[in-house]
Amino acid sequence: MTTLMEMPEVAECSIDGCGYNHDHGCHAGAVTIAGHQGDASCATFIPLSTKGGLEKVIAHVGACQRAECTHNQSLECNAPSIRVGAGPEDPGHADCLTFQER
Repeated sequence: MTTLMEMPEVAECSIDGCGYNHDHGCHAGAVTIAGHQGDASCATFIPLSTKGGLEKVIAHVGACQRAECTHNQSLECNAPSIRVGAGPEDPGHADCLTFQER
């Protein structure tokens, strides 16, 4: 990958409580996937009722810190797209649902 437009899109975000979520679309310019072992949280998640982000944008994965994910190559996501939604441990927290541990 060489440009932002070639990076995977955030195809869906089902976390209604995020300030970047507008009708299940992420309006952040790019998201970062972080977390701990076995978890891939959306580090861009902002639990606010105030809506922000860019009006006409489909977010892309800007960085992925989950080196143990099968879609991670050199800290970049190479999945065709990702989905963000409630994590198994905390339904109010946003996780990358595309995460697959190697």
